[in-house]
Amino acid sequence: MENAPRNPPISDPPIRLAVCVSGNGTTLQNLIDQTRSRRLRAEIVQVVANRPRIGAIDRAEAAGIPLALANRNAQSIIEFSSSVFGPIRHSGADLVILGGFLALLKIPPDYKGRVLNVHPALVPSFCGQGYYGAKVHEAALAAGVKVSGCTVQFADDSYDNGPIIVQRTVPVLDDDTVETLAARVFKEECSALPEVITLYAAGRIKVDRRRVHITPRV
Repeated sequence: MENAPRNPPISDPPIRLAVCVSGNGTTLQNLIDQTRSRRLRAEIVQVVANRPRIGAIDRAEAAGIPLALANRNAQSIIEFSSSVFGPIRHSGADLVILGGFLALLKIPPDYKGRVLNVHPALVPSFCGQGYYGAKVHEAALAAGVKVSGCTVQFADDSYDNGPIIVQRTVPVLDDDTVETLAARVFKEECSALPEVITLYAAGRIKVDRRRVHITPRV
């Protein structure tokens, strides 16, 4: 088994999450709601934003979650990534969620296999640099695909490139707009991401090269 993530053992304390954000923070809000309702056994211990004055910051502050701003003036990807992972490391987060985080990161060795990316399409379709938010759904509609969906994957040092853990599909309807397709895809994201976090916390995700295996429940 190669490149297996270092999953934490099952234990009483909830898994500690850090969430990286760039926009309105709908993924962050989903996780806040899931943890508050106890549908997801987790604690959000840090939010890192790479932009000021975004909706996600308001959501983090309203929930009382510690917030940090990444260094937008960093001179290199290494320096920028250090400004992201510094507060995450300090928070003691077990797992990092890229929730619409629109910046490339260099993942440090101690967080390899501990960063999840959520993408609103079926990777490897409509992904990579420049594909985010409405642009993803515009591309799917323009291509005339009959299904779209979401992907939860491990993040690496490239855009939308890591091993795929879970994908969920939705139909693309003849009368779909960007907004209606986006809403349908996001509904699947809202269940797929907590599912993966729970699997990770239980130590049930194993990676063999680019293949991800979910081990049976003990």
